[in-house]
Amino acid sequence: MALASDIMKGGFSAGSAKAIQGFANGAVAAAGTTQATATDIIQSIVAVTSGTGGVQIPNGEIADEVDILNIAGVTITVYPPTSGQINNLSANTGFLLADRTVVKVKKFTTTRWMAFLSA
Repeated sequence: MALASDIMKGGFSAGSAKAIQGFANGAVAAAGTTQATATDIIQSIVAVTSGTGGVQIPNGEIADEVDILNIAGVTITVYPPTSGQINNLSANTGFLLADRTVVKVKKFTTTRWMAFLSA
């Protein structure tokens, strides 16, 4: 993805450039022990910095991506949106994201998301 400053050189406003890149939240708290009680993610780039439990990715459009950095000090669970599926997991099932790791999840079909984990 291009830097916002590069996008603005193409004639886009600062707000438009930021929207193209995606909105970030650098202080998300994981919560809950199920998909229904997990913290809902509403930005496309998030850093989970506190809490225990999990986060739930939003139900977006095909080709949407969400980047999640876990620096909460604990392993968290990342859940799909309701009726969603991540990789080969069952629908509505989350996966564990270790502390100090990143995952990019991308929506490929109306219900299927794929997760790409950092090392």
